[in-house]
Amino acid sequence: MSKENNVVLSPAELKEKRRKVIYAILPVISVAMLLGLWLLASHFSTGAFGFPSPADVWDRTVRLFQKPVKKLTLIGHVMVSLKRIGIALLFDWTFGIAFGVLIGWCGKAKAFLNPMFNAFRAVPPLAWIPLVTIWFGTGEFPKILIVIFGSLACIVVNVQAGMSSVDKNYLDVGTIFNASPAQRLFKIAIPSALDAIFAGVRTSTSAAWMVVLAAEMLGADAGVGFLITRGMDSLDMPLVLTGMIAIGIVGSLLAIITQYAERLICPWTRRKKSF
Repeated sequence: MSKENNVVLSPAELKEKRRKVIYAILPVISVAMLLGLWLLASHFSTGAFGFPSPADVWDRTVRLFQKPVKKLTLIGHVMVSLKRIGIALLFDWTFGIAFGVLIGWCGKAKAFLNPMFNAFRAVPPLAWIPLVTIWFGTGEFPKILIVIFGSLACIVVNVQAGMSSVDKNYLDVGTIFNASPAQRLFKIAIPSALDAIFAGVRTSTSAAWMVVLAAEMLGADAGVGFLITRGMDSLDMPLVLTGMIAIGIVGSLLAIITQYAERLICPWTRRKKSF
């Protein structure tokens, strides 16, 4: 037992308080260890192709704002990449959810369309780059199309799995109350599959962010992937690392945003994960 402000904490409350403190400290320790490894790597790596130190990367990031590359600062290049995945995800979340619901809900549609879909998702997104480049050139549309190819399957698979695993008892209750097929779909099945749908939203967002960077590295004049390629071509290692750090930060922010949206729209998922 311990006393704090004349309030006696039970053993369970004390254990929970210690757990919260530990979970608050662990991320700080993790970041400190990462910085320590970075400093060691830069200290023992010398020469023109040595690993840049945090100070080098910071100076290069500042210069990137003072002297933009292709008239865009780091934030400008990040926004170009985000614009590309935003357009791609708008299509993914519209068509992908509808298609996943179709093949997850309708057995005949699944039997007819699933083989073609499985063949499509087995092709790596980067394998589409030669064909897309030949057909559409190297403008914005080809990059967005490659992102769609690389992230569409993530949401379709999750939505299909969620629709296929809807508890039959829920559907039977709807039948007992004379619910129409449309009511069973939109008022019972889809709400029951929201967990899986948001899992697809998260994975498709992460996949889109990775694919757009790969597409930009293979041919672009703006974007975070372009910055990394520019740094590699000019042997500017601090610029390469600046782009990599930007990728990690933006990717983490996207994950946090999608998780927050899930908790906001599906608050019961948080309660499930706490058990």
